[in-house]
Amino acid sequence: MPIYAYRCEACGFAKDVLQKVSDAPLTDCPTCGKSSFKKQLTAAGFQLKGTGWYVTDFRNGSGSTSTPAANSGSKQATGTSDAAPASSSAAE
Repeated sequence: MPIYAYRCEACGFAKDVLQKVSDAPLTDCPTCGKSSFKKQLTAAGFQLKGTGWYVTDFRNGSGSTSTPAANSGSKQATGTSDAAPASSSAAE
């Protein structure tokens, strides 16, 4: 069952209520008694925990993964090399 957030427009009282989807929305404020108790629009929150979730299941719009890979201490190429360039000996 979802949890709905309600707030009274008259007195400002706020409450989270566990209701069935088929239940009628609450209208009367439990504090002031006025019929200005309105359901608030809230963001749904969930987390994917545990095994079975792949990196490719949820991607951002650019096609890459949403979290960048962490640098695990491996050396990255810097563009310079200590080795001498390969010599080319052309057969004449």
